[in-house]
Amino acid sequence: MDIIQLLSKELEQEAQTTRKMLQRVPEDKWDWKPHEKSMSLKVLSLHVAELAGWISMAINTEELDFAASPYTQPPVQTNAELLQVFETALQQGKEALAKATEADLQPNWTLRTGEHIHVVLTKYEMVRHALAQMIHHRAQLGVYLRLLNIPIPGSYGPSADEMNF
Repeated sequence: MDIIQLLSKELEQEAQTTRKMLQRVPEDKWDWKPHEKSMSLKVLSLHVAELAGWISMAINTEELDFAASPYTQPPVQTNAELLQVFETALQQGKEALAKATEADLQPNWTLRTGEHIHVVLTKYEMVRHALAQMIHHRAQLGVYLRLLNIPIPGSYGPSADEMNF
């Protein structure tokens, strides 16, 4: 199996769990934060929803410069709109991987703000970074949901909410 197939398989597997987690995000708690330094539930959920789209960005661009392209999250008002952001980003990620070759993953990709370089990774490493970020922030979202007493789905097996004790 080649690396593109492996990445596509991993994206699909992680997308299934991510979708289940995002489906449980309550609209009436958008502004909730577990701590004053934390992201709000809405900001975190949108970040999780968008991360699959970073795969397309990594493959199809050379860099992201926040100074040249300031970032704003898409406006969403409902959970259905949140899920649509996720499905769109996922489709973009899948399509980019389907069109890519292993040679496309070898060049460097840069994340910067003007002259300040945050990171330089190969495009392969950036795709893996996007997947790792999806997993990491999805787990963070799981903690938010747990603190709100919302049952969470299992990620790599059943969650405590799904177990029959």
